[in-house]
Amino acid sequence: MITISTRRRTAALAVPLLLGAALTGCADKHLDYLTDYSNHRPLRVTGHPSTGSLETVQRVVWRLADGDVDGLAALNTEGGDSRPAARAWIKEYGKAAARDEVTADFYEEGSVRQAVALHFTGPDRTQQVMVRIGPHDTWGIVLVNPEPKDVKKSGPAPTTR
Repeated sequence: MITISTRRRTAALAVPLLLGAALTGCADKHLDYLTDYSNHRPLRVTGHPSTGSLETVQRVVWRLADGDVDGLAALNTEGGDSRPAARAWIKEYGKAAARDEVTADFYEEGSVRQAVALHFTGPDRTQQVMVRIGPHDTWGIVLVNPEPKDVKKSGPAPTTR
């Protein structure tokens, strides 16, 4: 009969448990994203976003639609208290993001930062934003008070390069 020491048995059981716990953490983040994705209107996209810039802009629009001040403020890459700017964004665009489709125009190459124009169809306004890699190599937004620009229905929204 083969006997296995208690120490080896414990090690043999601990390794899969630790790996499972680590993978569950990754799965939770993925499930949160899928839940957000399925609970919100689709984001129309033009241009060539990177994976990070697209996910960040989607999260911005979702937080606007949900009226989630803390969630939007958490996406800020600039540090400091960004809740006042997040409240201003939600006041300006929250209803439009929840009610109407939003189009995001991604400009230039987006490996570390990307300029994006958000077009809100309901109020016919656009907002320029900068998404970029912030602290801890995570994507976020430069969250400052919104400066909406009126968009004429007859032509495309103004762009900055």
